[in-house]
Amino acid sequence: MLSVSLEVGLGEETAHTPRKRGPASRLEQQIEVISQLPKARQKMAAEMLDAVIAQAQQQETGS
Repeated sequence: MLSVSLEVGLGEETAHTPRKRGPASRLEQQIEVISQLPKARQKMAAEMLDAVIAQAQQQETGS
């Protein structure tokens, strides 16, 4: 139990756990900015990311 973080022990684990030390990566910074946008803009950003991810996955499979 002592090796478990306080958040996990209390059932309050966050999406950022575990997190490496040091400055946030550029992607993490961008996600933080996107999370502050209005929902419509968040949806647009998510759709763009989905398209990029789908394209990358197609290239990996050779389709």
